[in-house]
Amino acid sequence: MPYPQSPFDSFVVSAGVSSPARRDRLCVEVLQGRPQQSDTVDGADIPLSLGASPKTLSAQYFYDARGSALFEAICDLPEYYLTRTERQILDQYAGEIVDWVGPGDLIELGSGSATKTRLLFRAYGDRHCAVRYVPIDVSGSMLKESALELLQQFPELEVHGLVGTYEEALAHLPQAQPDTQRTIMFLGSSLGNLNPVQCAQLFGRICDALRPGEFFLLGVDLQKPTAVLEAAYNDSQGVTAEFNLNMLRHLNWRFGGNFCLDQFEHRAIYNSEQHQIEMYLRSRCAQTVTLEALDFSCTFAADELLQTEISRKFDVDELSAVLQQAHSRSHPESCLRPVKIWTDPQGWYALILSQLQPAMP
Repeated sequence: MPYPQSPFDSFVVSAGVSSPARRDRLCVEVLQGRPQQSDTVDGADIPLSLGASPKTLSAQYFYDARGSALFEAICDLPEYYLTRTERQILDQYAGEIVDWVGPGDLIELGSGSATKTRLLFRAYGDRHCAVRYVPIDVSGSMLKESALELLQQFPELEVHGLVGTYEEALAHLPQAQPDTQRTIMFLGSSLGNLNPVQCAQLFGRICDALRPGEFFLLGVDLQKPTAVLEAAYNDSQGVTAEFNLNMLRHLNWRFGGNFCLDQFEHRAIYNSEQHQIEMYLRSRCAQTVTLEALDFSCTFAADELLQTEISRKFDVDELSAVLQQAHSRSHPESCLRPVKIWTDPQGWYALILSQLQPAMP
């Protein structure tokens, strides 16, 4: 099983957070095993995606504990401007963001170590504004570690973590607190990993999770020169290559696979027509791979490419139009309307704040 199943209270006590008051501010739910879990929980999607032509894998398989740690390392690389630029925008405008959204639940999709989110927590504290943090991540170990760090750094913070996929978590959010608003946050340009259909589906789920007047804060990477983009995904230290190959290691331990990592190599190119980075693993030779737990085998030809990720780069006006096309099933008269956009001086990155508002007639 990919996520720890032991009671979280015992983890908290062993980590030294023994105060009952502190423990009352911390809850982590493992959503695995819910009736509506996604196929990526049990690997049911893998035979279809590896049996297709071209072969693909879901980017969710990057994120076992080691993959999550490697991604955190990528975020600190000199070539990887995304995290650094987004952090600069948040650092400059965190107070303004908090003034817009007000007190309530701050729900973060793909929370990781929550490093950048701490800038918002400081702004909440400066305004004596109550916030409950709801981090969502597929890595239970990463979520638990960051939750404990946050409680040490922000003693008044309440944390209700959800271990699972975005789909699972958005369908099982904790009950909203009285007289407060929800803000769903999706940072790091992780939206770029989704194709247009998946983006539309996610925006629809976000609409369903919000009430009219509540907010969605989205961080996206913008279109820029090819050389800048390709350098960010082919770093000189090889960390991104290690992150990409770790997906195969993850499949090996989780599903009894026999991928030989030395027989694959990392590639990342920018598709200027589709405005997206495409990340691949190239098979160095003809080979057959078996995943025993899935009772599945597939063959790779020499030089065959396995696509592990896309990272789309956005135009603000086009994305704003897509957001406004998202509607809530529970509030069909409402849509996500961008109300404020923050960018860096170079125009490389944007934070888009949308609000669930009545749709235009």
